[in-house]
Amino acid sequence: MNPIASIKKNLAFIKLRKLVVAALLVGFLSAMLALTLKHLTEHYENILLAQSQSNRWYLLLFPVLGLSVIFILRQYLFKKKENKGIKEIFESTASKKKNLPIYKIPSHFFNGFLTVIFGGSTGIEVSTVVATATIGSVAQQKENLFRQYKTELISAGVAAGITALFSSPIAGILFALEVISKKRSRTFFLMTGLAVLVAYGLLFIIDEPPLFALDIAVWHYHAIPYFIVLGILAGLHSVYLTKCVLFFKSEFAKIDSHYTRILIGAGLLSVALLLLPQLYGDGYHAITDLIHPKNFSFSPLFLLTLLAVLFVKPLVTSITLASGGDGGVFAPSLFIGAFLGFLIATIGNSLCGADVIPVNFVVIGMAAMLSASIHAPFTALFLVCSLVNDYTLFFPILAICLISKYTAKLIYPFTVYTYAPETLK
Repeated sequence: MNPIASIKKNLAFIKLRKLVVAALLVGFLSAMLALTLKHLTEHYENILLAQSQSNRWYLLLFPVLGLSVIFILRQYLFKKKENKGIKEIFESTASKKKNLPIYKIPSHFFNGFLTVIFGGSTGIEVSTVVATATIGSVAQQKENLFRQYKTELISAGVAAGITALFSSPIAGILFALEVISKKRSRTFFLMTGLAVLVAYGLLFIIDEPPLFALDIAVWHYHAIPYFIVLGILAGLHSVYLTKCVLFFKSEFAKIDSHYTRILIGAGLLSVALLLLPQLYGDGYHAITDLIHPKNFSFSPLFLLTLLAVLFVKPLVTSITLASGGDGGVFAPSLFIGAFLGFLIATIGNSLCGADVIPVNFVVIGMAAMLSASIHAPFTALFLVCSLVNDYTLFFPILAICLISKYTAKLIYPFTVYTYAPETLK
């Protein structure tokens, strides 16, 4: 081998070794951040939720307290900059000069935590995604070699964060591919693969259980028409969710006073929580109640409650985000999909003699709504299968996720992440 070829080979090996180390480190830090935020939020959300159940008047206090603390932190600690969610990642990956500043890690960590534990009707997923993306962004600024791999390092952080939250390395990689990068290269798959490997290894070591462990025995072919209806309705409802978020953000932006925004947002959120406590926080406690119902009986009041939850949830999620809360449509989509699936199964069984299995519809509904809301059917498929730790419904979920996504896209081509006012000009 001639000297020049040898030098090139050595440089390529050094470059590869540095990229591997960077991916492993980003993966570990992102997984640790995601797991810490997940468990802290779950612990304190349960405490405050129990307090609100013993004394409903706490629901008047919690939202204004949470939004006020977030505002104070932003004003005095986080450079008076509002968090814009996943759009911040898009802005960074689209520009060679614009990077995610390091303060975005504590900003999204604390703001996401405070939003959910004090009743904000969203989840920590988007907060985790942006915080872990920032870890990748900071890593690429540390050495000139990494600058050409900014998108790959950001994607590695995001993939590891999603893996840690939902115990699904495939969903982590697919989310980074379908939503964040949309760029296929060997370097992308190498770095995201190593990052999720570290994250999944960490989950294995601590024996992290799935969020909704289920044992789904079977699904029936006679349920297929109802599955299709669920997919179409999920697509329609995802457009309603998207439009609500965009509308309330636009309207609240017209309010000059931050204090007025907080008071209006907290007031509306408190009223909604008093009437429908299922909407508190990320709503995973309410999904668990659907999966394992106690003393269930169909009645007009029960039907009206389900319909109210489906109609009001997009409104309170939008109000939470517009008034200063941190989060996105990830957890709300899972929540809405679960309730929509349960509603269709309940109506089918009670009024049409469908003889379908409600828990199957809850699971498929979660995936269908998430797929339609973020236009990522394969991410939704593997993520929800990992959430319940069961792949029995793999093929129905895949089909319905595609139906829901293209139904939503046919009606409105944007998600809350991809919409920009200039796209309509």
